[in-house]
Amino acid sequence: MPRPPGHGPGFEVRRQKIIDVAAELFARQGYAATSINDLGRAVGLAKGALYYYIGSKENLLVEIQGRVMGPLLTRTREITELDADPLLRLRLLSESLLTIIFRRLDHIWVYEHDYRSLSGPELKTLLGQRSDFEQLISDLLAEAVDQGMFRALPPRLATLQFLNLHNHTYQWVNPDGKWDAAYLAREYCTTLFRGFGAPEHALPKVEEQAAEFKRDRPELPLDPEAEWGAATG
Repeated sequence: MPRPPGHGPGFEVRRQKIIDVAAELFARQGYAATSINDLGRAVGLAKGALYYYIGSKENLLVEIQGRVMGPLLTRTREITELDADPLLRLRLLSESLLTIIFRRLDHIWVYEHDYRSLSGPELKTLLGQRSDFEQLISDLLAEAVDQGMFRALPPRLATLQFLNLHNHTYQWVNPDGKWDAAYLAREYCTTLFRGFGAPEHALPKVEEQAAEFKRDRPELPLDPEAEWGAATG
């Protein structure tokens, strides 16, 4: 939701805090079971003041989705446009996706479970963003097939396999556990790339390339919520 005219940066900070608290409540209690009064009590606002910041309860679902899909889509487009082979870009994309899953578990939970509560333009926006993200992955997988890095396989099926392996991580992952986003990205991509028919020698190579990328390109972080600097080299 765009900031209404005349509202300073403090308004936006407060609104984002409300969105984050709503994600936590919806993930814990369920969207349908959480009332506006519940949210108002959690953020210390009366109903009228709360609506001033959020517009409507349904709009909160759009905002929660946007906290994930906005930065993730931006980062994914930037990764896909890198001058690098498709296996490396898929590996970087994997770590980027897992990074935001680790950080925004409540948002991801709501995003996956409650989007069906949306309707009309809001649902169309959400589904459009999902479709855009999936198409970027599909294009990379098709590129890997075209370059002989993967065996011939339907891009849509390959995309679903990639998404199924990553998108269920939120259901069990412990952000404070021993497996971080980089570790899971390495393991997931090893499993996927072997299944997709990548030659054995390509697997350690892509990990070396990923480590080199992160070491040599600190201005291009994989974190979807971090700014990318001017690309050099």
